This record gives sequence, C-alpha cells and structure tokens, in this order.
Amino acid sequence: MHKHIRTVHYMTVVIPKTKRNLIEVARQIFAKKGIESTTMNEIAEASGYGRRTIYTYFKNKKDIYKAVIGSELQKLYSSLEDVIKRDLNADDKLMMFTFSRLEIIKDVVTRNGTLRADFFRDIWLVENVRKEFDKREIHYLENILADGCKSGVFSINDIPKTAEILHYALKGLEVPVIRGVLNLRLDKQEDKEIVYNLVFKGLNKE
Repeated sequence: MHKHIRTVHYMTVVIPKTKRNLIEVARQIFAKKGIESTTMNEIAEASGYGRRTIYTYFKNKKDIYKAVIGSELQKLYSSLEDVIKRDLNADDKLMMFTFSRLEIIKDVVTRNGTLRADFFRDIWLVENVRKEFDKREIHYLENILADGCKSGVFSINDIPKTAEILHYALKGLEVPVIRGVLNLRLDKQEDKEIVYNLVFKGLNKE
C-alpha cells in the first residue's frame, strides 16, 4: 500500500514589472562585479529608477540578492514543469527530469559570472531561498513516481520518502556538475545508461 501523496497547490506570485526590472539589473551587476563590490547606488543608477524606488521593494542589498536567487530558481522550476507536462512513460520522464534539472541549474549558475562564486560562498543563504522550491521539486518527483506505480513501471512502497531521497541525491550532484568535475548529459548514451541502471536496477546483479 502506497503512503499518501500530498496534494500541493502552488500560487503563482505576480511580480510588478518595476521589481522584475530591478532584479534583472541587479543580477547583471552582481554577475559582473560580485555582490560585495556592488552598491545600492549602482543598482539605482543602472536601473534608472532611483534609490527611493529600490527601497520601496527591497530592504537592503542582501534582500535584492535573495530576490535574484529566487528569480533564477524560478527559471529552473518552470523548465521542470515543462518536463512534468510531457506525455512520456514514467521512467523516461524521470530520466529527463534528472538530466534536465542538472543541466538547467548548471546554466543558471554559470551564466551569472562572478555571482557563481557567491553562490558557493553563500550556500546557506541560497539554501534558505530554495526551501519552497525544494518542496515543489519533491512534489514533482512524487507525481512521476505515482504515475509509474499506477502504470506498473515502478514498484514503490513509500513514494513520498523515495521522492525525498531522489531529490537530495540530485542536490548532491549539483556542485560537481556545476564545477565541471562531473559531466552528465542526456544525449550521451553512456551517461544515460549509467544513471538509468543505477536508478532503476541498483547495484545488485540481476
């Protein structure tokens, strides 16, 4: 008997255009100069809005940085939602989810230049921002696993716990993938087979 899968409803937060623009301007400056070397005045000047407008939306520079992280993570989870909506068998969907997730988060971090170093240095701040996104990802994984059990592709007794373990296993791969220590690609058959065998067949000899 499968343990109950949580029904989770996520509200779409509509961010005002001015705030979105400020976040993007700040992201570009952070990526170029780093957070420590960036001032609120620089963000205000580059945005064209002025300091008063910035302080309408943000308390301080760290608050802006958290918003930048949230904005970048939203790109990741929007892409994962596209994977979830695809008409695929559960095992294929889980593979695509795994590889897409690692590839997208690598792109999100590396495209931000100097901000990449801050990502690793401020990992606990990043983790704090990621909490709600992580819950969403676990829910996505639960859905894939539940569909797989329903179709007979998977045999899992505790879907929520299995989804959590998969989620944290994927998080553990992020840093080596982002730094290029570990190169995993969905279009590379050897990589696909390694991950497929590990996830679906385990280490035991059949």
